[in-house]
Amino acid sequence: MSKRLQVLLDEQEYVEFQGIARKQRMTLAEWVRQALREAKSGQTGTMEAKLRVIAEASRYRFPSADIEVMLDEIDAGRGLD
Repeated sequence: MSKRLQVLLDEQEYVEFQGIARKQRMTLAEWVRQALREAKSGQTGTMEAKLRVIAEASRYRFPSADIEVMLDEIDAGRGLD
């Protein structure tokens, strides 16, 4: 059995979402259904997925520095020092 869902959006959001849906060659309603399905599937196993990514990333050894040193180097590279 199908159910109707009413969502109120301001005009700007509506036009923006409609444009995104149009670029993907689908109706706004279908785009919303797919977005809701993606959001639902992203909720399952979220904690496990995050822990898996952290565990994988911790296997790598990349150069690092103190955050203040890194920020100073970034600013120096931008000519902001």
